[in-house]
Amino acid sequence: MEENRRTFLSKIGWLAGSLLTPVNAIWAKVPFKGSIAPVYFTNGFKMTEVSQSEVIVWSRLGTQAKPNPLIHRKEKHPSQNNEYPIDFDEQMPAEKMDGGLTGSPGWVRAILENKGDRMVSDWQEARAERDFTVHLSFSGLHPATEYKVRLEGKAEKGEVTAFQTGSFKSAGSQTDPSELLLTTSTCQYFWNHDDRERGFKTYDAMRKLQPDFFVHTGDYVYYDRIGPMATTLEKARHKWHAMDGWPALKEFYRQVPLYMLKDDHDLLKDDVYPDTSPLGEFTLAQGLQVWRENVPLKGEPYRTYRWGRNLQIWLVEGREFRTPKESLSGSSRTIWGEAQKRWFVNTIKASDATFKILFSPTPVVGPDREKKMDNHANQLFDEEGNWLRQLLSEIEGVFVVNGDRHWQYFSIDDKTGLREFGAGPVSDAQSGGWSEDDVRPEHQFLRVKGGFLSIRLSHQAGRPKIEFRHHDVEGEVMHQEEFEA
Repeated sequence: MEENRRTFLSKIGWLAGSLLTPVNAIWAKVPFKGSIAPVYFTNGFKMTEVSQSEVIVWSRLGTQAKPNPLIHRKEKHPSQNNEYPIDFDEQMPAEKMDGGLTGSPGWVRAILENKGDRMVSDWQEARAERDFTVHLSFSGLHPATEYKVRLEGKAEKGEVTAFQTGSFKSAGSQTDPSELLLTTSTCQYFWNHDDRERGFKTYDAMRKLQPDFFVHTGDYVYYDRIGPMATTLEKARHKWHAMDGWPALKEFYRQVPLYMLKDDHDLLKDDVYPDTSPLGEFTLAQGLQVWRENVPLKGEPYRTYRWGRNLQIWLVEGREFRTPKESLSGSSRTIWGEAQKRWFVNTIKASDATFKILFSPTPVVGPDREKKMDNHANQLFDEEGNWLRQLLSEIEGVFVVNGDRHWQYFSIDDKTGLREFGAGPVSDAQSGGWSEDDVRPEHQFLRVKGGFLSIRLSHQAGRPKIEFRHHDVEGEVMHQEEFEA
């Protein structure tokens, strides 16, 4: 079993002096000009797109040490299970809103170090046109290796005033057995927080498990809900600032690498298509812009990662390439688009991983509500859905984990036997849309509450095993399924 992260850090420490040994150093260019105002990592940082050899570190510079405090009370919506802020002024400046955070120009660099190597990025400028975000890319990592991360921020002419530290472990080589734990969840609206000081209990519960990585399957923010409604680019960006300002999220991401998928609500609005009209002044093109500011990707939004001999994951895109809404009356409707479908078929058939997990922003098996029309479990896209379910059922060791649905479930497709796990929303207040009394033949487990899904790979009597566990927001196990290779 791997040495856990907390033990590792306690052994090697995190001393500034330890960073002075220039082992395989990549020397940085240091800019000196302009302002001397202090800057802050108020939104923390994230280690994203981790592979066996690469990682991208994301962060954003701010002008204040903490986000704006909560000044609004919230209450349950009379007709839904969600909570909303009371008497929220949608017209106030975004920087004055609850959780607001003004960005700051400046410079950021990251330092990665393990017991034998040290890598230092160049200083990257945080600019207004990118909402003061930075993406720091590293390559040449060693597989299955623990790395310390140190982030430094400064104004152009000032001393370094912002520091953040954390750690992550790179993905294991595909020749080595996989012993790991990952977590996944979906759907989080700022005003559905369940801890007024820390944000969401689910993130603290996941952090205690010390997962190797986390997959968020979409609807990270909700542009089309008040507090504010994201009718401008400024308000859309504010949604990310406020969400990433919660202490529970910042502490989690300092220790756990992240992969992110997007769905409708963190792109523009409900059931968005490529030809969907703007939300006020906020356009689909701006939604893609804000997504890329906050989610560092080197290429296409669909990608695959190998974590050791026994696990490969696929992260797919369901909004950018789907058939426009005005063309849905045609016979060849698609959610993925032809290029993504070809890529997926080629990569999953070529994989020799023991277990293969498709992370989808929307359901593939379901069941889903009859009135919905935007995913593979719906009648509108049943042709592509039937093709995908048949394809996946013919490949050994495949599971689907989906986002979007506001309830937890485990389903088995009655025609193909394909297995799907719905992770459920981040908080109980975000749950709803289904009744626990409505148990369909596909359902092996059903719970209309929030929390997360954990997935553990281990070996039992020399054979690889995978375990899926649904947890509540406190981390208690609500359901468990185990499968051997």
